[in-house]
Amino acid sequence: MQIKYVGPKPLISKSGISFDSEYDDRYTYLNIAIQLMKALDHDYFENRTYQYAVDSKRLNDDDILEGLKTHCGDIEKVVEDAVEHEKAVIEDELKRASENKIISDLEKEALIKNIKMMTAYRLQYATNDALYQCAVKKLAEHVKKDHIDYVVVPMFQRFAAVLHSIQDELSQQKFPIDTTMSIYEEHGKLMAKMEVRNR
Repeated sequence: MQIKYVGPKPLISKSGISFDSEYDDRYTYLNIAIQLMKALDHDYFENRTYQYAVDSKRLNDDDILEGLKTHCGDIEKVVEDAVEHEKAVIEDELKRASENKIISDLEKEALIKNIKMMTAYRLQYATNDALYQCAVKKLAEHVKKDHIDYVVVPMFQRFAAVLHSIQDELSQQKFPIDTTMSIYEEHGKLMAKMEVRNR
């Protein structure tokens, strides 16, 4: 198993391949998710508030994988399930393409070729997504278990995206946890703060 950046979600058709920039590769968020996970596992929280250090060093892929194994358990099984699911989706797409009566034989051939050409890309995209979802679940567990009231991070797109993912996960718990996000300035820098409002 490996993690690596592949790119946004692919959109495959008989006329070609494009990419949906609204669905970025989750690989881009793994570094932040694992750093937050390590910090929430070890750092001291004053007044049940966690503030991410802006100068934290970026993790390499081996460190990210090690962090996932440490905090998320059997990631091989997580990835195996995600890859098998995506393979089944691809097989179904190939079957439907080959049985399509609306498009011409030439268009059918192009569609099948495009689906096959993007198989490795899609399997890596699914791998990255599954690992990210696993990390988010663990981050939500930390916030809940450790009764963290606030998580503060720099107001960069990727940091905010991870906090939004944690919010979504907390809202889907058996007993949903309500959170709010706010943006404020501290020492000339914009910060994002997630507040846990109920437990």
